[in-house]
Amino acid sequence: MRSGAKIGIITGVSIAVLAGGGYGAYSLMSGSDSPGGKKPRTVVAEPPSAEQAAAGMKDFLTAWAAGDIAKAASLTDDPAAATTALTAFKDQVKPSALTLTPFGPTTQQVFAAATGTPAPAAKPSASASATPGAGTPGAGDSPSATPGPTGTLMSYKARAEFAGTNRAWDYQGFLSVVKMSDNTPAVHWAPSVIHPHLSGNETISVQPVFAPPSTVVDRNGKPIQGASLTTTLMTTLQDNANKLLPPDPAKDQDAGTAVVITDPAGKGAVDKLFTIVEPKPGKPFKVTIDNTLQAAAEKAMTDLAGKPGSVVAIEPSTGQVLAFANSPATGQNRAFLGLLAPGSTMKIVTSAALLESGVNPDTVVACPEKSSNPHAIPNSFPGAFPTNTLQQDFMMSCNTAFIDQGLTSLKPETLSGTAKDVFGIGLEWKTGLPNTDGKVPPTPGSKDEQAMNYIGQGKVQMNPLAIASVTATVQSGEFRQPILVAELPQQKAARPLSPDVDAKLKAMMAATATGGTARDVMAGITDNAGAKTGSAEVAGVDVTNSWFTAYRGNLAVASEVQGGGHGVDAAGPAVASILKAAGGR
Repeated sequence: MRSGAKIGIITGVSIAVLAGGGYGAYSLMSGSDSPGGKKPRTVVAEPPSAEQAAAGMKDFLTAWAAGDIAKAASLTDDPAAATTALTAFKDQVKPSALTLTPFGPTTQQVFAAATGTPAPAAKPSASASATPGAGTPGAGDSPSATPGPTGTLMSYKARAEFAGTNRAWDYQGFLSVVKMSDNTPAVHWAPSVIHPHLSGNETISVQPVFAPPSTVVDRNGKPIQGASLTTTLMTTLQDNANKLLPPDPAKDQDAGTAVVITDPAGKGAVDKLFTIVEPKPGKPFKVTIDNTLQAAAEKAMTDLAGKPGSVVAIEPSTGQVLAFANSPATGQNRAFLGLLAPGSTMKIVTSAALLESGVNPDTVVACPEKSSNPHAIPNSFPGAFPTNTLQQDFMMSCNTAFIDQGLTSLKPETLSGTAKDVFGIGLEWKTGLPNTDGKVPPTPGSKDEQAMNYIGQGKVQMNPLAIASVTATVQSGEFRQPILVAELPQQKAARPLSPDVDAKLKAMMAATATGGTARDVMAGITDNAGAKTGSAEVAGVDVTNSWFTAYRGNLAVASEVQGGGHGVDAAGPAVASILKAAGGR
């Protein structure tokens, strides 16, 4: 607590409500019976009495409100974690006064409503085997999931005041009190003790905040249009951009301050808990979206007639996202957050690895009916093509050729290395919106898994953002991390594609667009263009997921349609419609 800060505590005693909680095996030290002079102090299964629960909460809140972090932490079952979290709250939230008022027992339903977590159907009794985390906030964070002691769920009222303003932040807090082996109560420590929204991988602090923009405009200064560009997404984008962009004194003068919960990785949405100083009215906020392409992307998703899908368009020369759309438009932003096997679109990355290993487009790479790995994989077409070249295998999307040549020419870790070092997959992108990075296992668990990874199955997972970026990397020869606001920092890949490998990849994708599996979809848009089809199987589902990616000029697009069939059936037309809308840019 800062010098001169006010402190306050209002006490109260109430009857405890019992709830179950799961705890790991751990102990604290007390007494003098152990060899080192301290007796292990452990959490026991028996719940505290109502009086113990009330006293345990009161003593903890009194110490915390007084700024005595060491004492407050000692009154928990995890002093080290409590010390770290309470110190961070003091240093990063910096209240000038903190008043904590015990309320008494509460219910799981009340706690669930405050945290947004599901309430259990019933509370187990003290003698029952408790479900870990069912009744004690944060119990699921403990290292063991075995049935444990019963905690008493309590609530309190917090009021934080701040220097320079008469605004006070009031909220309801929760904690659980357990009984220790020395017959004393202790607060079960969890991040949610500080605030019910706080979890273990998040931070709570006072940060600059900005008013929502007066309007969000596209790269050409026109108000954005598109059902997928929801107000929530655009507000999140502005919040993240303000955190990620370099300091701007003129812009910072418009900022207010607020208590917020944030993801340390800078990828999640900001949870604004309390505004301390109101920001000045917002100004227009420019994003990289191009309204013309966004309209084409939205129509492409509407044309799916209800099938789940998404599409992303990227400018290869800058990494700027020019359009993204989802079906349904107001559901999950699956274009950025979805994770699905990308099917044969992954053969772009596999081809890059093979080309770098010395295989050439004109190298004979046989296309047998089944692959040579232990669990043989067939193609989606009949027959064998023993004299095929690598380029022909790419054009017809021969699974067996890519599996057999991959197993022959590449080490198990090569595919993952190429994906990360050349295409930036797994570099923790910060696009401006929450996104899930593509995944390529660094070490396959078996020869069969390695084989499946080469054809975009197995444990490889991508979304259209990642695959559009892969295609953009081929088009430009260098990875540029996708961004939604110009000048956002961009991760750098370890190395670009060599001019030789890049030229060969372009030739293979161009041949696929003019004479391979993408020929019909790409008809009329083959100038300075390339493409790759993909269809991904899903266990227990008869219809494959449809994938398609292509570039034309300075534009790369990728799409997936769940249950859409072959790549040319659903995702292909979506991509082609956006390339046509863009013309030859």
